[in-house]
Formats: sequence, C-alpha cells, structure tokens
Amino acid sequence: MNSPWTVTPEPFDSTVAAELWRAYYTEVSDRWYLLHEGHTTDPDELEREVAADTGAYLAAPGGVLLVARYRGEPAGTAGVRMIDASTGELKRVFVRPEMRGKGGGSVLLAEVESSARGLGAERVVLDTRGDLVEARMLYARHGYQETAPHNDEVFAEHWFTKKLI
Repeated sequence: MNSPWTVTPEPFDSTVAAELWRAYYTEVSDRWYLLHEGHTTDPDELEREVAADTGAYLAAPGGVLLVARYRGEPAGTAGVRMIDASTGELKRVFVRPEMRGKGGGSVLLAEVESSARGLGAERVVLDTRGDLVEARMLYARHGYQETAPHNDEVFAEHWFTKKLI
C-alpha cells in the first residue's frame, strides 16, 4: 500500500515554505502568549518575527528544508542545519494541526534524519518548549534523549539529542 505522505526538499524561500513557516510560527507563538499572557500574538509582532527569520540557514550546502505533503497538499515541514562537522540541528519540525495523528511527524523525522546523515551528521540535536507536549512525545517515541542545552535559545526549555550512526 502506498503512503499518502511524500517528503521532498523545498527551497527555504518558496511560497510553500513561507506558508508553512507562518503556520508554524503562528501556532507556537499563540500557544506561548495564551499560556503566559492570556492573549494571542499581536499581528504586527507576528509579521516582524516571521520576516526576521527567513530560514536561510536551511539552504545548501549546510542545511536542507523538507516539506511533507499529505495526498499532495503541503502539511508539514522539518529542516536540519549543520552546527559543526558532525552535528545537525533540527529546525521547524511542524505538522499542521488538522494533519496530526496521521503519521506525518514520524515520516518527517525519518526523512530529516536521513538528510542530516547525508550532510555528514553523526548526531542531531534540537530544542523545544515545555508546552509543546506533542513534539516532546514525538521525539521520545523516536529515540531522542533529553540532554544538556546546546544553545542559549531564550524560549527553549528542553533539549534533545539522537545518535544517527
């Protein structure tokens, strides 16, 4: 049986990548603001933040952005960038809420890990927030282990690593 999921590399600055980045950022920002301040993200702030992080670090030769499509429709994204000669950092791992529970997160992780290996990574690292429970559960199911911080990202509350070789 063929999977309804396909995953392919996508230019970080494509229309599809931009739409998924906006959906990702809107969700994680709104969740943070609702939890901590009781309101959603200010639209002007959202536009500034989306524009400020173009995702250029996910371009070749040191990175790649992948887009997952469910029955041909863009449904998720995952990227990896090399932060040293043997370590890839996962970025923008996201599946649209209405597509969750259909295996897309697992498909994306498998493909982004393969891409990281192709870039020379022997391990991958990532950071996430405590309120992103679904993400933390996904990483744990796929063998990621909590570890010491690898960056000083202001919103990071949990750091994970996984050996690839």
